[in-house]
Parts: sequence; C-alpha cells; structure tokens
Amino acid sequence: MPKRIFIVHGWGGRANEGWLGWLKEELMLRGFEVFPLQMPNTNEPRIEAWVAAINKEVGKIDKNTFFVGHSIGCQAIVRYLSSLSETEVSGGAVFVAGFFKRLTNMGSDNLSRNIIKEWLDSSLDLVSIKKHLLSSAAIFSDNDPYVPMDNVHDFQNILESKIIIEHQQGHFSGDSGLPKYDIILNVILDILR
Repeated sequence: MPKRIFIVHGWGGRANEGWLGWLKEELMLRGFEVFPLQMPNTNEPRIEAWVAAINKEVGKIDKNTFFVGHSIGCQAIVRYLSSLSETEVSGGAVFVAGFFKRLTNMGSDNLSRNIIKEWLDSSLDLVSIKKHLLSSAAIFSDNDPYVPMDNVHDFQNILESKIIIEHQQGHFSGDSGLPKYDIILNVILDILR
C-alpha cells in the first residue's frame, strides 16, 4: 500500500502556499501520495470544523498514513489523532511551528482572542495521542514571533518528537518568502523510511 501524506496549513493559510506546495511536489516526485488539505474558514479556524475536514479526507488511517502540519495545523492534526479509536495508528507526523502552551503577538481583537482561547484551553491528552503516532518530529525557529520556545517541551517530552530548532526562520510562513525548505523535506523523508 502506498504511503499517504496529508499536509495541513496554518491559520489564514492556503493548501499550496510557499513551502507547502513545494513539499507536495517534492514528495510526489518520490512516489508518495500527497494531499494538501484546504481547511475550512481558514481566517476563523475552529477545532470541530478542522478535525472534521481532516477526518473526511483521511478516511481509514493506518501506519502508511503520515501528516505534516504548520502552526495551528499541528494542533488540528493532534486533535484529529485524539478522535481515533484505540487501535488506529498513524505512521507519523512532522510538526512545523506547533504549539500547545501559548502564543504571542496574535492580535487583540475579540475574534482572535476567542479563537486562541478555543485552541489553547480545550483539553488534550498528549499521552494518549502519542499512542497513535509511530514517530514524529517537531521543527521550531528561535525567533518565531508567535510560537515561543516553551512549546518545545510537550513535543519533546510527551509526544517524544525529534526536535529540530532552526535559526532565524520566523514562523515558517508559506507566504513570507519561504518558497521551499529542505529541512522539512528531509525530516519527513526520515519518518517515511
């Protein structure tokens, strides 16, 4: 059975922007089935809608099913994994600029605060979620304006993700002039082996 990779963009993002589209092409050239998901209402991401969208696209999950998430897309993937039955397992995931603890510089309007509160305050049992991941890696930047470095702990110590900290890469945003990113490709290829 071929390995399938589902790519989940971040808040306000698009399925094929920047390095996400480049990653899709690179993985397809290597023979993988790649599905960049366009998430619903991307400027007002809600847990229920995003998890439902992933569930609909993935269908039956198995050890040949992999994920790449960016920012809030990482949260969406983890929340999708938490909805699986006890025996369902994914081959792995790569989390880019993921968070569970807190965010910074996210705007002070009521809508933004409400969205952030929903994602950060809704409980997650990361110990149970780890059982649905055969392997994972998390990539952070030391100057991310939104995801502070204290988010590394949960990925490293609970999900047992391999941690990669990049220097001066901001939020790895697809529309901020980051058209490709070899580190992300190499990390996902490592997990796919």
